[in-house]
Amino acid sequence: MAYVSMGEAHRRITDYLNRFSDAVSSQDGTSLKLLLSLSSNSPSLLSLADALNVFQDATRLVNQSERFSQLGDIVLPLFRALQNYRLGNLTDAYQAFEKSANFFIQEFRNWDSAWALEALYVVAYEIRVLAERADRDLASNGKSPEKLKAAGSFLMKVFGVLAGKGPKRVGALYVTCQLFKVYFKLGTVHLCRSVIRSIETARIFEFEEFPKRDKVTYMYYTGRLEVFNENFPAADQKLSYALKHCNAYSEANIRMILKYLIPVKLSIGILPKNWLLEKYNLVEYRNIVEALRRGDLRLLRHALQEHEDRFLRSGVYLVLEKLELQVYQRLIKKIYIIQKQKDPAKAHQLKLEIIVKALKWLEMDMDLDEVECIVAILIHKNLVKGYFAHKSKVVVLSKQDPFPKLNGKPVMS
Repeated sequence: MAYVSMGEAHRRITDYLNRFSDAVSSQDGTSLKLLLSLSSNSPSLLSLADALNVFQDATRLVNQSERFSQLGDIVLPLFRALQNYRLGNLTDAYQAFEKSANFFIQEFRNWDSAWALEALYVVAYEIRVLAERADRDLASNGKSPEKLKAAGSFLMKVFGVLAGKGPKRVGALYVTCQLFKVYFKLGTVHLCRSVIRSIETARIFEFEEFPKRDKVTYMYYTGRLEVFNENFPAADQKLSYALKHCNAYSEANIRMILKYLIPVKLSIGILPKNWLLEKYNLVEYRNIVEALRRGDLRLLRHALQEHEDRFLRSGVYLVLEKLELQVYQRLIKKIYIIQKQKDPAKAHQLKLEIIVKALKWLEMDMDLDEVECIVAILIHKNLVKGYFAHKSKVVVLSKQDPFPKLNGKPVMS
């Protein structure tokens, strides 16, 4: 930190207070949001923090001015947050910022128009980011991380302010997305339901009137929730919406969407092209896709084992594991095609013993009873059309469409 004289410190603090006051009095939300963006590490805010750590009498400076004292409840705890943030005291920075944010919300509630929405977005973002950093700091010192949970409670309060009639309601989706990030981070995704109900069933909200950025984020998170619930048609619809409307130049965001959309598409029988996996660095799916194409159970299990940690962290492991049934279907279909070329008249009569041999070639040891059980499941789930001739250990395939395609629908449960 460079040396700052007392006079220079006084000038910086007064300049900030003048800018804050001007932004509020002129209803300039764009200028106001820059003054609240603590974690942006902007040179002006860092220099203000240095000044505050030199000039210890900012409270008197604010309270003695009629102009500044009206803002004291917001700016004084904000000053403490800046000081602590600059010094690396993240827990204290969070607590001070939350106090400032509560007073900001009270003022925001009283303002008639939505001029300060952009500033409110910054407050909502900062409260989450500061809470995450404070919790990491607490955990590293052996203390219980609790600030992110507090941030969630604060954001619910903000949502309540926005969830009414009038122009401010357009900000509700941004705050909802911040809440989703908190709940996913905490592992309390069930708390998303009440907010989703408010957005999707309340008549005061018209989804298409929200900003595109917020709609994409909302669809991404609700799509992930549908993946966890194994509601693949809904997950496909939401994640596809997010992908379609995502900024085409934001490759990182596209990759995040595809990380969940690809398992969903695989579950409904749609395989991605290899170029897509290469372009967005999703090569962990390459062998899974290849296993589905080839009917190679060994390759699928190897791919799942190789990337197990990554798939578990993403929450898609169980979704991918269930692709085994489609791999079995593809394997049996390949056997059927080969048999049809050799003996078309008996192609629909498939000996279970042949399937056992094919699996053994793939180094998958299964006996006739296990294979019969798997084929029975395939028939039950409409992945194979046919019936068993139990005495001869043969599955008799339908002559009409023996291997129904999923056509964008999930495997029957």
